[in-house]
This record gives sequence, structure tokens and C-alpha cells, in this order.
Amino acid sequence: MVTWLGVELGCKLEPKKITLPDESWLELDAYSAEPLVICEAWAHQGPPKSAQKMKIMNDAMKLIAARRVVGEHARAILLFADDEAASRFGRKTWHASALVESRIEVMVARLNDELRADIRKAQTRQYR
Repeated sequence: MVTWLGVELGCKLEPKKITLPDESWLELDAYSAEPLVICEAWAHQGPPKSAQKMKIMNDAMKLIAARRVVGEHARAILLFADDEAASRFGRKTWHASALVESRIEVMVARLNDELRADIRKAQTRQYR
């Protein structure tokens, strides 16, 4: 997913540890200094369950905190691997509205069918 995003944006993305002003820290799934991009990625396939929606909003808060350190002009992206998983965050819900107000983009990586099937298999194993 992150590789796909890097190609789309024309930059190299890597995980990054960010130290906050109070000396606590967070880890981003993807970061680029030029252009300045911060990203959290979620590979889930299918609609999110209630607790998973809050996980995404937690990731959004992480992006907001990271942006305050790396620069307010940073492009902040929540990256999904599935249209259905992302749909809750791109239509008229309070989640979507909060993301827009916070200048956090929702993007969906275009993955091949084989990789999507592998992710679904992994999800099935996790929910046993």
C-alpha cells in the first residue's frame, strides 16, 4: 500500500518515529520529507466494525499530532486498501466531516486481486 502511494505521489515513503513536544512519541506508517507527506495505512478489507472506526479516527489524531511537529503544511493521508473500508470516511458522516476539517485526505490504494485476497485470508485467520 505504501509503495503504491509513493509511486502515486512520486516520492519515497518510509516509517518514521516522531517525538512530540512533551517527549512522548508516535510512529507513522509512512513519511516523506520532500514532498512533506505523513500517512497512516489500514489494510482491512470490507466495511469497518464499530471499534475499527475508532481505530481510524485514532490514526487521524496521530496525523494531527505529527503535523504539528513536522509542519502544518504536511500532506496528511489516511490510506486504505479497500473502497468499502474507506467509504465510511469519505461520505456524509461526522467522521468524514472531521477529516475534511482537519485537512486529512482519504485515499484508497489500488492493489491487485491476489494481494487483496491474501489480506482477506489474513483477516479471516485473525477473527477466529
